[in-house]
Amino acid sequence: MTRPITLRTGALALAALLAACGGDAGGRTPGAMKNGGGQAGGGTLTLTGAGATFPYPVYSKWFSTYAASNPVRVNYQSVGSGAGIRQVTEGTVDFGASDAPMSDEELAKKPGILHVPTVLGSVAVAYNLPGLAQPLKLDGPTLAALFMGEIRKWNDPRIAALNPGVALPGRDVLPVTRSDGSGTTYVFTDYLAAVSPRWQSGVGKGKSVKWPAGLSAKGNEGVTGQIEQSAGAIGYVELAYAMQNQLPVAQLKNAAGHFVAPSVEATSAAASELGTQLRQHPDFRMSIVNAAGAQAYPISSFTYLLIPRQIDDCGKAKAVVELVRWSLTQGGDIARQLHYAPLPEAVRGPVMREVATVTCGANRQPAAPAA
Repeated sequence: MTRPITLRTGALALAALLAACGGDAGGRTPGAMKNGGGQAGGGTLTLTGAGATFPYPVYSKWFSTYAASNPVRVNYQSVGSGAGIRQVTEGTVDFGASDAPMSDEELAKKPGILHVPTVLGSVAVAYNLPGLAQPLKLDGPTLAALFMGEIRKWNDPRIAALNPGVALPGRDVLPVTRSDGSGTTYVFTDYLAAVSPRWQSGVGKGKSVKWPAGLSAKGNEGVTGQIEQSAGAIGYVELAYAMQNQLPVAQLKNAAGHFVAPSVEATSAAASELGTQLRQHPDFRMSIVNAAGAQAYPISSFTYLLIPRQIDDCGKAKAVVELVRWSLTQGGDIARQLHYAPLPEAVRGPVMREVATVTCGANRQPAAPAA
């Protein structure tokens, strides 16, 4: 049975990650901690946001870099996609963040929320198998069987068949999952539902699901820490967390039949055929898991900022729009350094046009400056 746990391990590695990204362990940039919100002393404006842990490394670095040359501070709380959706719906933050697009039912509670893709990322399948020298290879049905609790030992014949000649340990398998409402969980289960009919009918997809087996932890940080301290563990985390903590990650068999490791290049390859999808999903709520293409990593996804189309405070509205514009045009190198893929131009152009529709004030004036 899945049971939540409180984690304190991995704190040093997480602190190193956040320091490298310009933020602190609470999901807040240094400037945001000095001011409680709104217009601060010296003309500094503070924006509040909350949501996904998946993009926190790149958001933290973007926000702190932007603040160094602009009078805007961002207090971003890395609390999970479910909490981000809830807080933007309740109006307690200036923007939310989620890897899972809001459902029609969620949007009905707060009409007018824009889904603004910011980067693409990979959900890496990380593991802790001491003594295993070669990268582990898995396919979708086998991965689903691991997280359903059907495969209990690492030397199971189904894993051995995908890793010929590899001496697999006889350790117990310990799946590690998310305890909180999570966009990373949504992307991971979206993929498993796409490749495993048994998973689709037995567990399904969502920000929260009833996990058949294993332990659970809060946030990408928590799952990373649990994998680090537990021999035999396997879990799913955003690639940046696995890379920073030097966790081995599995190569996954993609739709073209090739084993591919998560990387910026493989994530970009998963988004290479987006023209048709954009016409079908003009609000950007679309899945790119199990994408076609020989080089595509199969658990790739957009992550979104959730921005109200109408914002009462024009100062904040203009600050949000300019921050997003800067991130999408100037933040590409930062994203790559942190193992995220910048938006392809086929997506970035339409996203910029969507952001330009944000209005503010009683007269609903455009928040974006005239072109």
